[in-house]
Amino acid sequence: MRFIQSFDGLQFLDTFAALLAAFVLGTLIGAERQYRQRTAGLRTNVLVALGAAAFVDLGGRVGGASESVRVISYVVSGIGFLGAGVIMKEGMNVRGLNTAATLWCSAAVGSAAGAGQLAEAVLLTFFILAGNTLLRPLVNAINRIPIDDRAGEATYEVSLISTPEAMPKLRDLLVQELEAAHYPVSDVEIFERGDDTVEIIATLVSTAVEPHEIEAVTRRLARQAGVANASWDGSTRE
Repeated sequence: MRFIQSFDGLQFLDTFAALLAAFVLGTLIGAERQYRQRTAGLRTNVLVALGAAAFVDLGGRVGGASESVRVISYVVSGIGFLGAGVIMKEGMNVRGLNTAATLWCSAAVGSAAGAGQLAEAVLLTFFILAGNTLLRPLVNAINRIPIDDRAGEATYEVSLISTPEAMPKLRDLLVQELEAAHYPVSDVEIFERGDDTVEIIATLVSTAVEPHEIEAVTRRLARQAGVANASWDGSTRE
């Protein structure tokens, strides 16, 4: 049997130590995620670390160090598909990026353990836990700082509600008014809001705006014939 011929007690113990380290360290990382009620919790992080360790260890035993490097490269790219599954987009917000990054780091811990770098795996686990716990108060403190709209990159939109008949004239007038106020338009979209109303939305080129200038533009547009409502909105993005 190939098992009897290929079995090596020392290599088996080495594999056991690598998988045990990946299991324990993945548990530490996953426990913190589970406590925070994240999408990828305890079991997911443990399995990612174990799988990475098993593949890297198997590659090293079968093909040597060069094959381990090849397997690690596949682990790095392959874990991206798993991470994409926990990322969710809700409107303008994206959730799950930190969880996906933690899964990626769990794979790195497993890869280090599988390659026999147990001390490095422990050190990496320490920094992962520090990033997810010790930095949390700093993140909360930064989030409480009021945002200066002029300092942040944001998307601004100006909206007109009008009749379908007046839409072509108002669309051109909207662009003219914004460009006259030195706010170039990157896109104009038309949406039907009913049988007798349409919405014209002009998206500005990413820039900082003066609220009173945009307010002045919307007030002028609101006085035009056929305009039911004129407004503007801005959303800051990372």
